[in-house]
Amino acid sequence: MFKKLFPFFDVKRMLPKSMRTEGSDIPEGREMYKQYIGIAIPSVCEMVLISLISMVDTVMVSSLGTDAVAAVGLVNQPRMIMLCLFFALNVGITAVVARRKGENRQQEANAALRTAIVMILLLSAVLMVVLLPLSSALMRFAGAEEGRTLELSTDYFMILGCALPFQALSMGICAAQRGVGNTKLTMQVNITSNIVNVIFNYLLINGVGPFPKLGVHGAAIATALGMVVGFALSLRAIYHDHGFLSLSPRDNWKPDMESVRALVKVASSAMVEQLAMRIGFFSYARIVADLGTDAFAAHQICCQFLNLSFSFADGLGVAGTSLVGQMLGRKRRDLAHIYGTLAQRFSLTAGLLLATVCVLLRAPLVSMFIKPGESEAVRVMAEMVMIVLGILQPLQMLSVVSSGALRGAGDVKYTARVMLLTVTCIRPVLALAGVYVCQNILHRSDIALIAAWMGTVCDMTVRMALMLKRYRSEKWHNIKV
Repeated sequence: MFKKLFPFFDVKRMLPKSMRTEGSDIPEGREMYKQYIGIAIPSVCEMVLISLISMVDTVMVSSLGTDAVAAVGLVNQPRMIMLCLFFALNVGITAVVARRKGENRQQEANAALRTAIVMILLLSAVLMVVLLPLSSALMRFAGAEEGRTLELSTDYFMILGCALPFQALSMGICAAQRGVGNTKLTMQVNITSNIVNVIFNYLLINGVGPFPKLGVHGAAIATALGMVVGFALSLRAIYHDHGFLSLSPRDNWKPDMESVRALVKVASSAMVEQLAMRIGFFSYARIVADLGTDAFAAHQICCQFLNLSFSFADGLGVAGTSLVGQMLGRKRRDLAHIYGTLAQRFSLTAGLLLATVCVLLRAPLVSMFIKPGESEAVRVMAEMVMIVLGILQPLQMLSVVSSGALRGAGDVKYTARVMLLTVTCIRPVLALAGVYVCQNILHRSDIALIAAWMGTVCDMTVRMALMLKRYRSEKWHNIKV
């Protein structure tokens, strides 16, 4: 009955006709949904709750004024550029560990994790030495205005930079856990870390009891403390004698060359993708920052909801990435394709629901970040952008989940090329053109902000189309990791 009413969700229909063979031992749909949902729900909860906590973080900072919101927002893109090496390595960690899990090669999976940890420590040390002395220059380049905004953003960046090793190691260990499908553990680690962040935000931003009132500096310290806690929890989880991933100080910590080659093979292409993304995002944020503090504050408010929906998509995508990698490791291309498609169907449904929420509830959602009677211009601009954000939802969902399935298969060269085209070229170029016309001809910064966001819509539309085209080509089925 379910199949007749909802053929869209019938797993047998998700398999390409070329792979529908007689007697194929495809599990029952109920079993496949159960396995996917068992990995997806903790991952979605983790990603969404982290984004919600991040929104609470922004709400707390917003009590200090729009200058504080802008200062913290300016740190985001330079910080993401600093982290892009680790994001790329994490793609490799998840793909390699998932494939080793499917191949039932536990020793090789643990060797890959140990090798990744050594690589993370070395990269962290190099980045801290190079980038921390350049904090002020990076903030100026990001668009920080001389004075209070520059001072706050520089201090915020430096405090978070000092916690980089803890954050990077926690991210790497959690990436490995996602590869084996252990999303419950990563959920516990990251949610606990972010709760610690919120608690210390409350204590340190405005000063509660014996704690000093530190404002934006307090928010940065709270975030750093959360990173340290996350690292401690993730490290504790892998130092035991059971589970697929298990490490000990007595292990051989010399980098394993087979693992290095596998990680670098995936991570090098992922690095191109990450750099393309971060350069594009940085350029885009820089364009919006030139519209003024009010427009950038409105942009930051809407980015909170964009990040929330991205987190939802990322959670669904993590389950697809893990299962695609594991099924390919078992030489089951048919099941890998079904799980990837199943993730897409879920994401499209979720995207349409989120689009409805963004459009219909835009006023109360924006009001969470703005005090009554204050910053009316920011409120109006943010509500206008929320309509564009609604259009983005299904496009973003399908794009993120499809690219996640391709990464799980190790097809990162293709995703890198797509990101280079869309995020690095299409988004900032169209945003710059729209902003130039609206500011210099129409003299309307509010319409210029909408034009910048429409550049994102164009980027996401092209990205979604290219990712789906690649996925349906089935070329990713035979990639070796």
